[in-house]
Amino acid sequence: MVGSDPVTQGISAPDTVKILIAGGFGVGKTTMVGSVSEIVPLRTEESLTSAGLGVDDLHGIPEKHATTVALDFGRITLSQELILYLFGTPGQQRFWFMWNDLAIGALGAVVLIDVRRPESSFAAIDFFERRDIPFVVGVNGFHGQHPYDPEEIRDSLALPEGTPVLLCDARDRESCRDVLIALIDQLIATSAQSNGSGGSNGSL
Repeated sequence: MVGSDPVTQGISAPDTVKILIAGGFGVGKTTMVGSVSEIVPLRTEESLTSAGLGVDDLHGIPEKHATTVALDFGRITLSQELILYLFGTPGQQRFWFMWNDLAIGALGAVVLIDVRRPESSFAAIDFFERRDIPFVVGVNGFHGQHPYDPEEIRDSLALPEGTPVLLCDARDRESCRDVLIALIDQLIATSAQSNGSGGSNGSL
């Protein structure tokens, strides 16, 4: 048969899923994308300058010296059937106008929380709730510390019971991968509910 290849016959292309990594300013989005990406991540970081004084809130993160001004991009293959494309959003309020464009085509999101400044991610939670985009909350333990358990965090953020809350470390690849797998499980469950099947066949 013309055009057939016995080596590739029966092999289908993997599904690709667009995921947003969102949250407030300085919560670890760039770090997470860089930790878990199997390719060299695309970053649009710029150094913080005096122009941001009085605009960018550095309260609680005095060690931060650079910031994402457009997006971060990475990729991770979860299986032969599933590849995730990761888009990290800018955290400063003056760049939030880009979130609407970045959200186009996204099936889900990870909202990173810094427990030192949980209020910095309220806007991200509201963004995805208003648009009915499924998300999980990743609690980034800075310096490896997690002073609160997931249920305490859920209560403080007024999250519904069905929203997964996971403790993580944005510096650790396996930790970040576990958060992404939890999101995929959430997407499968949401898809099954919307289809009224009461179960899942494992596809998105």
